[in-house]
Amino acid sequence: MELKGEIKEIIYRNEVNSYMIAVLETEKQEETTVVGYLPFIEKGDSLKLVGNFVEHPEYGTQFKIETFEKLMPESIEAIEKYLSSGKLKGVGPATAEKMVRTFGQEIINILKYEPEKLVCIKGITRQKAIEISQSFNENWEVWQIVGYLEKFGIGPQSAESIYKKLGANTIEQIEDNPYLLIDLTNRVNFAQIDQMALKMGMDIENDKRIRSGIKYALKLSTNNGHCTVLYENLLQFVKDLLGVSEEMIENNMIYLQTKKEIVLEDREKQEWVYLANYYQAEKNVAENLIALDEYTNVKEIQGFERKLKKIEKTSDIELSEKQREAVVAIQNHNVCVITGGPGTGKTTIIKTIIELYKQEEKKVVLCAPTGRAAKRMTETTGEEAKTLHRLLEIGKANSDDMQNMDPNVEVAPLDADVVIVDEVSMVDIFLMNYLLQAIYKGTKLILVGDSNQLPSVGPGNVLKDIIASERITTITLNKIFRQAAKSKIISYSHKVNEGTNFLLPSQEEKEETLDDFFFIQENNKLKILETIISLSNGRLQNYGNYDFVKNIQIITPTKKGELGTKELNKSLQSVINPLSEEKNERKYLDTIFREGDRIMQIKNNYDIYWEKREPTLEMGKGVFNGEYGTILSIDETEKKVKIQFDDEKLVWYNFEELEQIEHSYCITVHKAQRK
Repeated sequence: MELKGEIKEIIYRNEVNSYMIAVLETEKQEETTVVGYLPFIEKGDSLKLVGNFVEHPEYGTQFKIETFEKLMPESIEAIEKYLSSGKLKGVGPATAEKMVRTFGQEIINILKYEPEKLVCIKGITRQKAIEISQSFNENWEVWQIVGYLEKFGIGPQSAESIYKKLGANTIEQIEDNPYLLIDLTNRVNFAQIDQMALKMGMDIENDKRIRSGIKYALKLSTNNGHCTVLYENLLQFVKDLLGVSEEMIENNMIYLQTKKEIVLEDREKQEWVYLANYYQAEKNVAENLIALDEYTNVKEIQGFERKLKKIEKTSDIELSEKQREAVVAIQNHNVCVITGGPGTGKTTIIKTIIELYKQEEKKVVLCAPTGRAAKRMTETTGEEAKTLHRLLEIGKANSDDMQNMDPNVEVAPLDADVVIVDEVSMVDIFLMNYLLQAIYKGTKLILVGDSNQLPSVGPGNVLKDIIASERITTITLNKIFRQAAKSKIISYSHKVNEGTNFLLPSQEEKEETLDDFFFIQENNKLKILETIISLSNGRLQNYGNYDFVKNIQIITPTKKGELGTKELNKSLQSVINPLSEEKNERKYLDTIFREGDRIMQIKNNYDIYWEKREPTLEMGKGVFNGEYGTILSIDETEKKVKIQFDDEKLVWYNFEELEQIEHSYCITVHKAQRK
């Protein structure tokens, strides 16, 4: 349905994606709360909205916007109000009043098509008239762009970012080449844009169409974590997608190659195709790793064997043959990879290296790709570890829009003698690229991780590829230590990698391993839910004194369905942190947040302030996707939610910022990977 009216009040606006909650006064002088994406809209603007009325549990009836059109004011009073609003360069209230008094309702056409007529107004020169007209027409285009983009399947939430990238004459540029939209927005519907372009008269064999199809195919591949595609596979995909000849595709690949938008590389008798920034990132990583490794070993420890034996004796550390081999390799090389499954002694090696270099008064920097991994590193070593984002201070350079990532962005150099990176399997190609750009030649780099874990969420399979290259010294730990071997979780994880059945353990295994792994076979969804709740709410606590907040995490494959995260989080919240008179709560969309709730940050927020009060006051900025915390308080007066994250950061969120968090009683496997 449609609503027409004027924006009387803006209650909330998200400056990043233009999501807005506002009050619209309709033509019948009725006020209605409207919610949705409204880019370019200000108080006083007249709109035609398309959408539906919905009933919000807390705020009542609202109009949910699907799309909108900004309307040109029609009455003399409305036109004068618009012209005097300050939106047109060089036009204030006095000039606006003169313009309307002189030309009446014709002023709109004069501004659009005959600006020279404005010179009859005192104070407006010919040059100023042209500037006013240009300003008006730029605003006019902004009014049209949302409805125009809708034809291409692009919603209002993307309109503002497209306009910022293209600037003046956005519509004209898109009309000339609709396929520009493929480059400007992420995860667009190519088929819909292609269909519109063909309707607008674009020839099926137009080179712009073919080049766009090639880049779109490469982007699809990167969305699935790949950095490159086999030439022959790309050729066939684009041929099926566009219905054009292989010759035309190949000719346009050559064009894109000459324009340095894609890169073709022959490797192992096969030809591969990259988007240029992905190729450059891979190239940077390879070259910087080799240059770092081949640099003079200036951090080599003198009297190494004697000092290592002393540490083993005083620290009560007994290194295995493989662990000692790893420590010696780090002494002899600038870059080393230490890999192995759980329980194989990677942490012991890290602790030994820290102790060795601390005694040499060298600076050792610890880091990991996620907040949870950095926290675990701190707990196991007793030394501070940071996330790579925070360590490198790369902030918004590492955005979610991988297609437009700059592989050559400047990164602040690291003050470190030794850099140890844990959980490297989760590091994508761009993050590794930034890390290597920040490391001085001569610094030792130690990459620690399990190559059998899932690769990073982002593009690339960095750790596995480095190991497979056999160019960087790699120590593979394959012995499970006796204490770790008692854990069924650890021993079974190795059996998974070996492809061995582990649900039917031998009698010897039953006697020698801890009962820390249970397999409960159940197909009934209701019984599965009941089992999860009973395990979380007392059953496990009685078994091993496990506290849900500190020790238990529910993981499920999907968000939707009866056993997805959305429903499980509601069920678990009701038993783990039930409603009580002592606890404040706040409803945001369809989620109730309550004091005491476990939450997860689901977006990178580089600008939000935090503080730590123990052991001394510390302040900083940034909370990142995947960080876990607990809601301490909800203040209705201040309209703020206070959250303490697991690394002791205290952060205050405004109510409208609650879109950045979700419950974490249950998380998806995908999210668990980021832990």
